[in-house]
Amino acid sequence: MGPFFRLTTLSLACLGASAVALAQETADRIWSGGTIITMNDKALRAEAIAEKGGKIVAVGRKDAVMKLKGDRTEMIDLGGRTLLPGFVDAHGHMFVGGVQALSANLLAPPDGDVKDIASLQQVVRDWMKANDAAVKKVGLIIGFGYDNASLAEHRHPNRDDLDQISKDVPILLWHQSGHMVAVNSKALEVTGMTAETPDPAGGVIQRRKGSKEPNGVFEETAAMPVLMKLLGKTGPEGAKAFARAGAELWARYGYTTADEGRSIPATVKIMREVADEGGYKIDVVTYPDVLVDRDFIKQGFSQNYTNRFRIGGAKLTIDGSPQGFTAWRDRPYYKPVGDYPKGYAGYAAASKEQVMGAVDWSYANNMQLLTHANGEAASDLLIKATQAARKKYGPGKDMRNVLIHGQFLREDQVDAYKKLGILPSLFPMHTFYWGDWHVNQTVGPKAGQNISPTGWVVKRGMKFTSHHDAPVAFPDSMRVLDATVTRKARGSGNIIGPQQRVDVITGLKAMTIWPAWQHYEEGSKGSLETGKLADFVILSQDPTAIDPNDFDRIKVTETVKEGKTVFRLTAEEQRRAALMPAPSADGRDPFGNFLRAAMARHEAAGHHGHAHAPGDTCASPVIGELAAAIAGGQR
Repeated sequence: MGPFFRLTTLSLACLGASAVALAQETADRIWSGGTIITMNDKALRAEAIAEKGGKIVAVGRKDAVMKLKGDRTEMIDLGGRTLLPGFVDAHGHMFVGGVQALSANLLAPPDGDVKDIASLQQVVRDWMKANDAAVKKVGLIIGFGYDNASLAEHRHPNRDDLDQISKDVPILLWHQSGHMVAVNSKALEVTGMTAETPDPAGGVIQRRKGSKEPNGVFEETAAMPVLMKLLGKTGPEGAKAFARAGAELWARYGYTTADEGRSIPATVKIMREVADEGGYKIDVVTYPDVLVDRDFIKQGFSQNYTNRFRIGGAKLTIDGSPQGFTAWRDRPYYKPVGDYPKGYAGYAAASKEQVMGAVDWSYANNMQLLTHANGEAASDLLIKATQAARKKYGPGKDMRNVLIHGQFLREDQVDAYKKLGILPSLFPMHTFYWGDWHVNQTVGPKAGQNISPTGWVVKRGMKFTSHHDAPVAFPDSMRVLDATVTRKARGSGNIIGPQQRVDVITGLKAMTIWPAWQHYEEGSKGSLETGKLADFVILSQDPTAIDPNDFDRIKVTETVKEGKTVFRLTAEEQRRAALMPAPSADGRDPFGNFLRAAMARHEAAGHHGHAHAPGDTCASPVIGELAAAIAGGQR
């Protein structure tokens, strides 16, 4: 048995002392009967773990932990399952994840059924039919997750494609990257986007060939006013439903801490209201946009959660999407698909002055800054800004500033990030979803092997975190682990950069103890040690004991937050997650039946068929019930 599987004599001795010291108390709950992986290098494996008052009071040998058993202690048999620290979200978009949970699923296989424009149109039509009442009340059709890189046509759906679905109701389709949207002609009318609307700084309004008329596709900053205008139709209660749905979706995948990686004051207000209403069963940390309102960030920042919510720092975005060709490179894209000029290398979403100023502000105010930089040119600018700030404020400052994504990195940039103390939060899931696309279209066969270069980082002895960036994909923790360890592309099955693979324990650290460190929460989360929070995830199998190629078969069976179960994969939950056939009243449309029942309850409560003005939130109870159902796993 290797070193990762041994319990050290020192740790067992410490446990014995701990158990004796606490012998006058009794545990609320004790888990045993399965594998327990602590992520504590001093004792990586344990036989039992005890919790009292939401905190771990003992972990180690079963005979020692059982000294804390009392008459009222709940004994939980893992039944051969595997218990680990709850996963800590290094980077995602929990609030927007709620939008994904409530929208038509436009993802490609294996997460959805969209393969081309025709199947996309059909999925949207089916969703409209199943959600007819809600569509009529809210006046909006929403879909999430289409990807031009995965569509057979290798292009975005345009207004003409979407007009074939509906010319009367606005359609909003959100790109899987989160950086682009596609809308129909009615949505253009509602949002006031015309041939006279100029491209904003850091964004592009795609036009019909030979004219200035919008073709319905909006990139980067150009997409934001469209999103805000159309999603605003759901009203404040609908927005709260998004936040609740996102947190529940994260818990389904074993996350006990969720991240909203870019917020603005308005969304922070909504998330805080949900928190104050007791709407979160897990912790939620957010990072407001540093280019929007810095005083708001300073006034709201806290290292402590209030009702499971806090502002943890600030977010800066330098460029865009690598698979969508909007990441800012230091060289031309390899074979970009679309109408791009010769030598096209993407573009910046923020100016040099904005980036330099944001990083300087971060150091001046001791405020952690998380920076989205995908392309090499974006990283060059982040490195330059950080070098200037460290020279000005002193190189010894422990800011724990974070690089988000870093898809296209040169090896010298990894060296620079190590020297500057910047933590890479990388995105190996790209190797699964877009590995072939990067090799064949974005950066080419050589550079494509080094996207999300976790191997380079490990070689230099650096910590790193691994994220899902949901709703770019579902916040599927086992998919994150799979991609970090195997780097196998979903299409070809090829290994994208075998030299960049890491071992299973390293992959798990990048989802537990290292993201806890990223959030300045390593003292209370990320490993199973006495005194830390009893935040657990319980898996159907031990990821260290099976072939990594089978990671996607592992299921999160339970998520425990401070000793209390917040998600359990019951038989009904398995049906909702499409792990087994879903029964329905008519045998055809379980989601439609649910919606009709929800609408009936809504009408019975006294909200009868009166007219609804745009933005009226009377439909929000239905949206809230949809949130609860879909966050439970409906995909």
